[in-house]
Amino acid sequence: MKPIITASEYVSESAGPRPPVLLDVRWQLGGPNGRPDYEAGHIPGAVFVDLDAELAGPAGRGGRHPLPDPDEFGAVMRRAGVSRDTPVVVYDGGQGWAAARAWWLLRWTGHPDVRVLDGGLAAWTGELQTGLPAPAEGDFQPAPGALPLLDADGAAALARSGLLLDARAAERYRGDVEPIDRVGGHIPGAVSAPTSENTGDDGRFLAPEALEVRFKELGADRADGVGVYCGSGVSGAHEVLALAVAGIPAALYAGSWSEWSGDESRPVATGPEPQ
Repeated sequence: MKPIITASEYVSESAGPRPPVLLDVRWQLGGPNGRPDYEAGHIPGAVFVDLDAELAGPAGRGGRHPLPDPDEFGAVMRRAGVSRDTPVVVYDGGQGWAAARAWWLLRWTGHPDVRVLDGGLAAWTGELQTGLPAPAEGDFQPAPGALPLLDADGAAALARSGLLLDARAAERYRGDVEPIDRVGGHIPGAVSAPTSENTGDDGRFLAPEALEVRFKELGADRADGVGVYCGSGVSGAHEVLALAVAGIPAALYAGSWSEWSGDESRPVATGPEPQ
């Protein structure tokens, strides 16, 4: 199953015998809550899910967006109408990060059929809806562990033995700037792979063949395992999704740099990658 879906494919499936549940996860790092934009207009039938409140636990030692409690996440998904045997499609405002976070969480907790709307809301050419849907309660019960997950020690080990990709902007990787976390830099041994390079100017993913070339040039075909981290486990999920589009399985370090850099005992590397 492809992990992404086009707007035209979604329209076709919505008219079929198993219409997908549609989730709207509009979110911006440090920006306003996405609910007002959702209420002003959303793809018909979409249910809003709040990334900060419902797709993450409270910020703390585990980072800015630690994984949510599985039982609480399951309750959110059931209220949105998610059942195990019903397909799910997720979209956001176009960047793809928030939708990928929801995709990863649903896949990690065992849902077998989840896809991200490629290009997000900007790819939708149909009418928008302002009325709030009232979906029937779903039956989804999370079973965490269906996708590989790294903790800080696992990320450090993979940076030494395999390939650990840093999905943040290159200047944050190098430590030139750090607008959010305690200190700039990267996990020693990690390779810079900005999420922005997974998509074209229209926000849609590059072709699978192009993504495969990109990640192989970064060493994915030679590595004994691939992992990804970012600032707080959101854009990193987008990179895991891009790797999945390319047919390359990868683990996510959900705590990411916000957890790593918050622990003063962890080493920090700066500057460009070693040659």
